[in-house]
Amino acid sequence: MTPEEQQRFLDLGREVLAKQPFSVLLGAQLLALKPGYCELMVPMSEEIQQQHGFAHGGVISYLADNALTYAGGTAMRVPVVTSEFKINYLRPAIGERFIARAAAAHVARTQTVARCEVFAVKDGNEKLIAIAQGTIAKLGEAPPVPADAT
Repeated sequence: MTPEEQQRFLDLGREVLAKQPFSVLLGAQLLALKPGYCELMVPMSEEIQQQHGFAHGGVISYLADNALTYAGGTAMRVPVVTSEFKINYLRPAIGERFIARAAAAHVARTQTVARCEVFAVKDGNEKLIAIAQGTIAKLGEAPPVPADAT
């Protein structure tokens, strides 16, 4: 992809994110997007903490789920939904922000299996806090993403 195509692809992904009220509520930001790959970030705030002061597991799960879906959808170039995913929490989510990096591992016509790692960032250092894997399914017979949007 040319830099201009990459920027258009990222801009399209950000438009989709902006239409997700829950993502907006969490302050999610799409940092990188290309076919089969996504980086999604959520900043730490008091509102997403659980009673021990670290980010709630549901927020980390959201990050993994959405990043997996972006990776799968951009790999297949069609509208998609998550059909299943599994997450392993490795340590408490303590940091200034959390970044999920997901990549398509296997792409087929109607579904993609993707993997994701979620990191906590504190003082510029990243620490792996969760690993997830999911199946991303083609959403019905929706039209494909236009070729010029990629």
